[in-house]
Amino acid sequence: QYVTFRPKKNTFVNPKCKITASRKLSLKILLLTRATDDLQRERQQREEDKKRYLGEKMPPLQLSSKSMDELQKICKQLHERIDLVDEERYDCEAKVNKNNKDIHELKLKVQDLGGKFKKPALRKVRVSADEMMRALLGSKHKSCMDLRSNLKSVKKEDVKQDKVHTSEVSDWRKNVEAMSGMEGRKKMFDTGGAAQ
Repeated sequence: QYVTFRPKKNTFVNPKCKITASRKLSLKILLLTRATDDLQRERQQREEDKKRYLGEKMPPLQLSSKSMDELQKICKQLHERIDLVDEERYDCEAKVNKNNKDIHELKLKVQDLGGKFKKPALRKVRVSADEMMRALLGSKHKSCMDLRSNLKSVKKEDVKQDKVHTSEVSDWRKNVEAMSGMEGRKKMFDTGGAAQ
């Protein structure tokens, strides 16, 4: 025999709560007044804690009818207490800074694990050539850049000299046959010896 279980129908049904606007407003006012009362209590508590702490650490001084030596001792004691308080303050600041760094690193790790880092949407922007050069070169870029002024100028005489050099090369090629063999080497030797 098989027994089938049927889930029971929900006997408790959540009716949709409909709150009027005036009721919402009165609830908001109550919450705000409660929050302001809590803030005032916290401030008063902090002030009382501060007074109690200062009363424990720094009892009131009675300086009347004290000799000079006793006043100097009191001053030395106060300086020692100030040094101790500064050390405690420095330690507390170091701990707070360390904890803040740890919290920041943990937040970054959580973001990395979540993988929900969204790249910012980039938008297409039309940029002219002058704006691009201004962005790349900064203040060095002139608004109207003359590209022809940056080109190398070549004089016609240089072109003529290049042609002369090429003709000398062709002459040398013609003289290769004359310079080859023992006679050519003897000529090179004679001209080399005469130059020295």
